[in-house]
Amino acid sequence: MGKYLDKVKIETGLVAPDGTMPPAGQYLLTLGGKRDGLIYRPASVRAVPAPLIVLMHGAGGGAQGMLAMLKSQSDTAGIILLIPESRGVTWDIILGGYGPDIDFLGEALRKVFSEYPIDRNRVALAGFSDGASYALSVGVMNGDIFSHVLAFAPGFMAAKAAEGKPRIYVSHGIGDPVLPIDACSRRLVPQLRQAGYEVLYREFQGGHTVSPDIAREGIEFFLTD
Repeated sequence: MGKYLDKVKIETGLVAPDGTMPPAGQYLLTLGGKRDGLIYRPASVRAVPAPLIVLMHGAGGGAQGMLAMLKSQSDTAGIILLIPESRGVTWDIILGGYGPDIDFLGEALRKVFSEYPIDRNRVALAGFSDGASYALSVGVMNGDIFSHVLAFAPGFMAAKAAEGKPRIYVSHGIGDPVLPIDACSRRLVPQLRQAGYEVLYREFQGGHTVSPDIAREGIEFFLTD
Protein backbone atom coordinates (compact mmCIF):
# COMPACT_ATOMS: atom_id res chain seq x y z
CA MET A 1 0.00 0.00 0.00
CA GLY A 2 2.83 2.42 0.70
CA LYS A 3 3.14 5.18 3.23
CA TYR A 4 0.16 7.26 2.09
CA LEU A 5 -2.64 4.76 2.75
CA ASP A 6 -3.91 5.26 -0.81
CA LYS A 7 -6.52 2.51 -0.82
CA VAL A 8 -8.06 3.80 2.39
CA LYS A 9 -8.61 7.18 0.77
CA ILE A 10 -10.53 5.57 -2.07
CA GLU A 11 -12.68 3.24 -0.02
CA THR A 12 -13.68 5.04 3.15
CA GLY A 13 -16.40 7.18 1.60
CA LEU A 14 -18.36 4.14 0.44
CA VAL A 15 -19.15 2.21 3.62
CA ALA A 16 -21.77 1.80 6.36
CA PRO A 17 -24.49 3.84 4.58
CA ASP A 18 -27.30 2.56 6.81
CA GLY A 19 -25.67 3.52 10.12
CA THR A 20 -25.64 -0.03 11.52
CA MET A 21 -22.78 -1.34 13.63
CA PRO A 22 -21.88 -4.31 15.84
CA PRO A 23 -23.14 -4.36 19.45
CA ALA A 24 -21.16 -2.63 22.17
CA GLY A 25 -18.06 -4.47 23.27
CA GLN A 26 -14.41 -5.30 22.66
CA TYR A 27 -13.51 -7.23 19.51
CA LEU A 28 -10.30 -8.70 18.14
CA LEU A 29 -9.23 -7.29 14.80
CA THR A 30 -8.60 -10.86 13.54
CA LEU A 31 -6.17 -9.57 10.93
CA GLY A 32 -2.72 -10.18 12.37
CA GLY A 33 -2.27 -13.53 14.05
CA LYS A 34 -0.29 -13.46 17.29
CA ARG A 35 0.06 -9.66 17.18
CA ASP A 36 -3.31 -8.33 16.14
CA GLY A 37 -5.28 -5.56 17.82
CA LEU A 38 -8.70 -4.51 19.07
CA ILE A 39 -11.80 -2.58 18.16
CA TYR A 40 -13.68 -1.14 21.13
CA ARG A 41 -17.25 0.09 20.68
CA PRO A 42 -18.59 1.65 23.90
CA ALA A 43 -22.27 1.35 24.79
CA SER A 44 -22.42 5.16 24.83
CA VAL A 45 -22.15 5.28 21.02
CA ARG A 46 -25.72 5.94 19.95
CA ALA A 47 -25.66 8.82 17.50
CA VAL A 48 -24.07 8.04 14.16
CA PRO A 49 -21.77 8.66 12.45
CA ALA A 50 -19.42 8.20 15.42
CA PRO A 51 -15.97 9.65 16.09
CA LEU A 52 -12.97 7.30 15.86
CA ILE A 53 -9.57 7.31 17.56
CA VAL A 54 -6.83 5.03 16.23
CA LEU A 55 -4.38 4.27 19.06
CA MET A 56 -0.71 3.35 18.58
CA HIS A 57 1.11 1.72 21.52
CA GLY A 58 4.65 2.34 22.73
CA ALA A 59 7.66 0.05 22.22
CA GLY A 60 6.97 -3.42 23.56
CA GLY A 61 3.34 -2.52 24.21
CA GLY A 62 0.05 -3.85 22.96
CA ALA A 63 -3.61 -3.13 22.45
CA GLN A 64 -4.80 -3.92 25.97
CA GLY A 65 -2.54 -1.30 27.54
CA MET A 66 -3.73 1.38 25.15
CA LEU A 67 -7.36 0.43 25.72
CA ALA A 68 -6.85 0.93 29.45
CA MET A 69 -5.39 4.37 28.78
CA LEU A 70 -8.45 5.75 26.98
CA LYS A 71 -11.32 3.38 27.80
CA SER A 72 -13.01 5.59 30.40
CA GLN A 73 -12.81 8.64 28.11
CA SER A 74 -14.16 6.55 25.24
CA ASP A 75 -17.07 5.39 27.42
CA THR A 76 -17.86 8.93 28.51
CA ALA A 77 -17.65 10.55 25.10
CA GLY A 78 -18.97 7.74 22.89
CA ILE A 79 -15.80 7.30 20.81
CA ILE A 80 -14.97 4.11 18.90
CA LEU A 81 -11.36 2.96 19.41
CA LEU A 82 -9.24 1.09 16.86
CA ILE A 83 -6.02 -0.26 18.41
CA PRO A 84 -3.71 -2.09 15.98
CA GLU A 85 -0.52 -3.76 17.16
CA SER A 86 2.84 -3.40 15.44
CA ARG A 87 4.20 -6.38 13.50
CA GLY A 88 7.43 -6.30 15.53
CA VAL A 89 8.37 -5.02 18.98
CA THR A 90 7.62 -1.47 17.83
CA TRP A 91 6.57 0.40 14.69
CA ASP A 92 8.30 -0.11 11.36
CA ILE A 93 9.60 3.45 10.91
CA ILE A 94 11.48 3.16 14.23
CA LEU A 95 12.98 -0.12 12.99
CA GLY A 96 14.11 1.21 9.62
CA GLY A 97 11.32 2.36 7.32
CA TYR A 98 7.63 2.30 6.46
CA GLY A 99 6.42 -1.14 5.41
CA PRO A 100 4.43 -3.87 7.17
CA ASP A 101 2.92 -1.64 9.86
CA ILE A 102 1.60 0.99 7.47
CA ASP A 103 0.04 -1.81 5.44
CA PHE A 104 -1.50 -3.37 8.55
CA LEU A 105 -2.86 0.02 9.61
CA GLY A 106 -4.52 0.32 6.21
CA GLU A 107 -6.14 -3.11 6.59
CA ALA A 108 -7.38 -2.21 10.08
CA LEU A 109 -8.83 1.09 8.87
CA ARG A 110 -10.64 -0.59 6.01
CA LYS A 111 -12.13 -3.09 8.44
CA VAL A 112 -13.41 -0.50 10.91
CA PHE A 113 -14.75 1.77 8.17
CA SER A 114 -16.59 -1.16 6.60
CA GLU A 115 -18.22 -2.28 9.87
CA TYR A 116 -18.89 0.99 11.71
CA PRO A 117 -20.48 4.28 10.61
CA ILE A 118 -17.55 6.61 11.27
CA ASP A 119 -17.66 10.41 11.14
CA ARG A 120 -15.06 11.14 8.48
CA ASN A 121 -14.59 14.65 9.89
CA ARG A 122 -13.68 13.31 13.32
CA VAL A 123 -10.92 10.67 12.98
CA ALA A 124 -7.82 10.95 15.19
CA LEU A 125 -4.52 9.12 15.03
CA ALA A 126 -3.13 8.95 18.56
CA GLY A 127 -0.21 7.30 20.28
CA PHE A 128 2.09 7.11 23.27
CA SER A 129 5.91 7.19 23.16
CA ASP A 130 7.05 5.35 19.98
CA GLY A 131 3.36 5.24 19.05
CA ALA A 132 3.16 9.02 19.41
CA SER A 133 6.12 9.44 17.05
CA TYR A 134 4.38 7.11 14.60
CA ALA A 135 1.07 8.95 14.97
CA LEU A 136 2.70 12.30 14.25
CA SER A 137 4.54 10.95 11.22
CA VAL A 138 1.66 9.05 9.62
CA GLY A 139 -0.93 11.65 10.64
CA VAL A 140 0.93 14.50 8.93
CA MET A 141 1.36 12.39 5.78
CA ASN A 142 -2.35 11.51 5.76
CA GLY A 143 -4.09 14.65 6.92
CA ASP A 144 -6.94 14.01 4.52
CA ILE A 145 -7.78 10.85 6.49
CA PHE A 146 -6.99 12.03 10.02
CA SER A 147 -8.59 15.25 11.25
CA HIS A 148 -6.52 15.20 14.46
CA VAL A 149 -3.27 13.81 15.84
CA LEU A 150 -2.90 13.20 19.59
CA ALA A 151 0.75 12.64 20.51
CA PHE A 152 1.46 11.71 24.13
CA ALA A 153 5.24 11.94 24.78
CA PRO A 154 6.54 11.73 21.19
CA GLY A 155 10.21 11.32 20.40
CA PHE A 156 10.41 12.49 16.79
CA MET A 157 8.52 12.93 13.54
CA ALA A 158 9.54 11.22 10.29
CA ALA A 159 6.92 12.35 7.78
CA LYS A 160 8.04 11.83 4.17
CA ALA A 161 5.49 14.34 2.90
CA ALA A 162 2.56 16.39 4.18
CA GLU A 163 -1.08 16.36 3.18
CA GLY A 164 -3.87 18.35 4.79
CA LYS A 165 -3.57 20.13 8.11
CA PRO A 166 -4.72 17.91 11.00
CA ARG A 167 -5.10 19.63 14.36
CA ILE A 168 -2.40 18.39 16.72
CA TYR A 169 -2.28 17.82 20.48
CA VAL A 170 1.10 17.14 22.11
CA SER A 171 1.76 16.39 25.79
CA HIS A 172 5.05 15.67 27.52
CA GLY A 173 6.27 15.21 31.09
CA ILE A 174 8.94 17.68 32.15
CA GLY A 175 10.79 14.91 33.97
CA ASP A 176 10.49 12.27 31.24
CA PRO A 177 13.59 10.04 31.57
CA VAL A 178 12.84 7.93 28.47
CA LEU A 179 12.26 10.63 25.85
CA PRO A 180 13.65 13.85 27.37
CA ILE A 181 11.41 16.82 26.70
CA ASP A 182 14.14 19.20 25.49
CA ALA A 183 15.25 16.84 22.72
CA CYS A 184 11.71 15.82 21.79
CA SER A 185 8.52 17.87 22.18
CA ARG A 186 10.24 21.20 22.85
CA ARG A 187 11.94 20.74 19.49
CA LEU A 188 8.98 19.24 17.62
CA VAL A 189 6.23 21.66 18.60
CA PRO A 190 7.92 24.83 17.25
CA GLN A 191 8.64 22.99 13.99
CA LEU A 192 5.00 21.98 13.65
CA ARG A 193 3.77 25.50 14.37
CA GLN A 194 6.24 26.99 11.93
CA ALA A 195 4.87 24.60 9.29
CA GLY A 196 1.38 26.00 9.86
CA TYR A 197 -0.20 23.36 12.10
CA GLU A 198 -2.53 24.26 14.93
CA VAL A 199 -0.92 22.70 18.00
CA LEU A 200 -2.17 22.55 21.58
CA TYR A 201 0.91 21.74 23.65
CA ARG A 202 0.82 20.69 27.28
CA GLU A 203 3.82 20.19 29.54
CA PHE A 204 3.18 18.63 32.95
CA GLN A 205 5.04 17.71 36.09
CA GLY A 206 5.77 14.03 35.63
CA GLY A 207 7.63 11.42 33.66
CA HIS A 208 6.98 9.10 30.75
CA THR A 209 3.26 8.65 31.26
CA VAL A 210 -0.26 9.74 30.32
CA SER A 211 -2.33 10.82 33.30
CA PRO A 212 -6.16 10.71 33.22
CA ASP A 213 -6.21 14.53 33.12
CA ILE A 214 -3.89 14.62 30.09
CA ALA A 215 -5.91 11.92 28.32
CA ARG A 216 -9.10 13.85 29.04
CA GLU A 217 -7.64 17.08 27.68
CA GLY A 218 -6.55 15.33 24.49
CA ILE A 219 -10.05 13.91 24.01
CA GLU A 220 -11.64 17.31 24.61
CA PHE A 221 -9.32 18.84 22.03
CA PHE A 222 -10.34 16.12 19.57
CA LEU A 223 -14.07 16.70 20.12
CA THR A 224 -14.02 20.51 20.16
CA ASP A 225 -13.99 22.50 16.93
